[in-house]
Amino acid sequence: MTIRNGLFSSESASAGHPDKLADRISDRILDAFLAHDPHARVACETLLADQCVVVAGEFKTRSRDEFEAVRKSADALVREVLRETGYCDAETGIDPQRCEVQIRFNCQSQDINQGVDRADGILGAGDQGLMFGYATDETPELMPAPIVYAHRLVRRQAELRQQGIVPWLQPDAKSQVSFRYVDGRPTQIEAVVLSTQHDAGIELEALRTAVLEHVIEIPAHLRAKGLRCLINPTGRFVTGGPRGDAGLTGRKIIVDTYGGAAPHGGGAFSGKDPSKVDRSAAYMARYLARQVVARGWARRALVQLAYAIGEAEPVSFLVETYGTEAEPRFDIAAEFAREFDLRPQGIIETLELLRPIYYPTAAYGHFGREDVSLPWEQ
Repeated sequence: MTIRNGLFSSESASAGHPDKLADRISDRILDAFLAHDPHARVACETLLADQCVVVAGEFKTRSRDEFEAVRKSADALVREVLRETGYCDAETGIDPQRCEVQIRFNCQSQDINQGVDRADGILGAGDQGLMFGYATDETPELMPAPIVYAHRLVRRQAELRQQGIVPWLQPDAKSQVSFRYVDGRPTQIEAVVLSTQHDAGIELEALRTAVLEHVIEIPAHLRAKGLRCLINPTGRFVTGGPRGDAGLTGRKIIVDTYGGAAPHGGGAFSGKDPSKVDRSAAYMARYLARQVVARGWARRALVQLAYAIGEAEPVSFLVETYGTEAEPRFDIAAEFAREFDLRPQGIIETLELLRPIYYPTAAYGHFGREDVSLPWEQ
């Protein structure tokens, strides 16, 4: 997507938002499987509704003992994530001690597995699909500015709550940031939306004053003269978390990626092991797009990879630089095809993905992170 002139908005969701809570549980289960067996096959989905959590999926490990070890620990892992996220009772959104936790684990279908662990020893793609990666020199993180600042707001909200600076904040929150673009560059923030869950006894005006003072941190050079700050525009946000809305793994794929500034192939990330190219190839596409910008080959880059289930080689590979390349006749895709192995096994080895590194990605985005070490951001 080319943003030349006008307003563009991106949103983010806190770790306590029900959908992100589902992502976090799915990725905590994934990491537990990878800690037992780096080659585990994992497809884990989580549903939260009021005081119930359902964790289901299909899995394959080297031995039945490893499968059983994670299955038996899953209940405790779910409750641990709920507590870590800040939920402490039914009133705040979900009670980690008393909520119902249902674990529904199945073994992976052999029909799927035979296309992944092929007889010739070559790892095939776990599914068909198309994946995109994007990078831009708009920010030091090589990410679009609107999603960077949207993530910062909900991260700041969580820090204030966790540190006790604004103790009446609760875990559930969403943000939205609108940037003015001029000649393809972000210039000013013209609107900010922040909805945050809070204790019942907090008056709306006191909440808005505190959020303006402590959460809405925008550099002076980016603040438009008529900046609009819409804080809890409905007026009250006490009932939150799974008590206020159901949560499901994979429903925040635009929050997870580029805030809508780049295409999305449609596949979610959380709960999937790296044999699933929905996840690993999207990371590789970001890695390659980041290389284009970091190496000075172009100011913006979009990378697309596409795969067929059971096949190793991508069925297509594209690098688009939107006319921002330093050398217009330089074939970047051909260069990368020579430099990198874009088969699933090659991606896994290049990015060292057979490790329990996924839980931190389930909140505040999978890309442009500086708070955690992610190999596709190196």
